[in-house]
Amino acid sequence: MLVKVLAINGSPRAKCNTATLLNNALEGAASQGAETELVHLYKLNFKGCISCFACKLKNGESYARCAVNDDLTSVLKKAGEADAVILGSPIYFGTATGEMRSFMERLLFPHLVYDANHSTLFARRIKTGLIYTMNAQEDQMKRMGYDHDLSLAEMTMKRIFGESESLFVTDTYQFDDYSKYESTLFNVEEKAKRRKEEFPKDCQKAFDMGFRFAQIEK
Repeated sequence: MLVKVLAINGSPRAKCNTATLLNNALEGAASQGAETELVHLYKLNFKGCISCFACKLKNGESYARCAVNDDLTSVLKKAGEADAVILGSPIYFGTATGEMRSFMERLLFPHLVYDANHSTLFARRIKTGLIYTMNAQEDQMKRMGYDHDLSLAEMTMKRIFGESESLFVTDTYQFDDYSKYESTLFNVEEKAKRRKEEFPKDCQKAFDMGFRFAQIEK
């Protein structure tokens, strides 16, 4: 049976750092024969959880699934059928983008059970990954506690889907030409050097994630 790997881009940019890493992850999965797809959230019209609780209504027709019908409905269906799901987002003010947060609310909440065992209604165990890109350097990320705060999302993904891991890509290159923007905070030469030397390594890490995620015994 064909393995399906779904990637979700929570960046407003469809061809920049986050999307590049997700595409590398999907290339890794495809190298193992997986069927892959990349969804760009900023091209969809949707909102986060509206707290209707239809997904928790006993014997309700929407029990364990989001009842809201919008552009995200088909994406959530694909996520439920996938063998692996990889989420990618740049970091805005210490957390994932608003679109990614809204997507995660809709993805995760229907499977979360309000019981003492912290049960999940997701019927299978699948692999999930989170890829984060940020302007902060690695030491700044740790000093500001980004890695700790973002680990909460990984913990929730693991609780619901069974497996999860995160890839933090720091000190990313934001502009094609830094001279056009007010950006004196940064050392442009160091940024360019890191882009040339380190970003390819990050892309390889993303590729390796996809490669491993596609190795599923069916």
